[in-house]
Amino acid sequence: MNNMIRIAIQSKGRLNEQSVELLQDAGMNVNDQKRKFLDRVDNFPIEILYLRDDDIPEVVADGSADIGIVGYNEVAETAADVNIVRQLGFGGCRISLAIPKADEYTSPKYFQGKSIATSYPNILRRFLEEQGVEASVRVIKGSVEIAPAAGIADAIFDIVSSGGTLVSNGLKEVEQVIHSEAVLIANPDLTPEKQAILDSLLFRIDAVTNSRGKKYILMNLPADKVDEAISILPAMRSPSVMPLADNSWCSLHSVVKADELWDKIERLKQIGAEGILVLDLDKVIE
Repeated sequence: MNNMIRIAIQSKGRLNEQSVELLQDAGMNVNDQKRKFLDRVDNFPIEILYLRDDDIPEVVADGSADIGIVGYNEVAETAADVNIVRQLGFGGCRISLAIPKADEYTSPKYFQGKSIATSYPNILRRFLEEQGVEASVRVIKGSVEIAPAAGIADAIFDIVSSGGTLVSNGLKEVEQVIHSEAVLIANPDLTPEKQAILDSLLFRIDAVTNSRGKKYILMNLPADKVDEAISILPAMRSPSVMPLADNSWCSLHSVVKADELWDKIERLKQIGAEGILVLDLDKVIE
């Protein structure tokens, strides 16, 4: 149907939760508690298809779904013919090579003639070819990290988040091959009608993602300190400056990154800012 777009998202796990949260924050009535395999959103022309993550790129590529949210690692592994239209900023991880911690490692030549267990054989083979290394690739689905201890392979190539799983299995990370995060992908042959719906969805998603990691800050400030304050708070374009009843003072409003907040507050206090308020942002529309 041209008046509706279909999005494929992961059926369970952390990426499912974050994808549903993104759609809900974008104003869509997604009821994940009564989820079906295929579900319709009642306040936006979109339906949601819940799938395994490794099925999503191909389903979008063949047009069974128009768009999808999936880890970049799955797109890279399948090499599916899809467009990456947005990096979404969540679901971050890396896919790395790891070896027994007692082994010495100096370069990818370490893997020459060795066997490597992985759930991502295509990414691994491309990397080995780039490095001019010949190794045996053993495909394992799940619990890849136990392969060296079990004598199944000499090394592994797998997703790494904190690295704790590697350590607990006597392994160390030696090569980070790709970095991954959740991406929004699209079929390259969307009709104009579906592209218009996607553009509307992207407008909403951008408003949500632009607000993440940012805070709204407002304060009273001596009027002769405005230029100094603006140098501290450049904002998205320029801070808002409004006069107060006492014309020697003004009110200044801006948006700052959360990880820069306390440093900026201290600097603003030093130039005389008072009554500083910090508020959470819901949406930022540019």
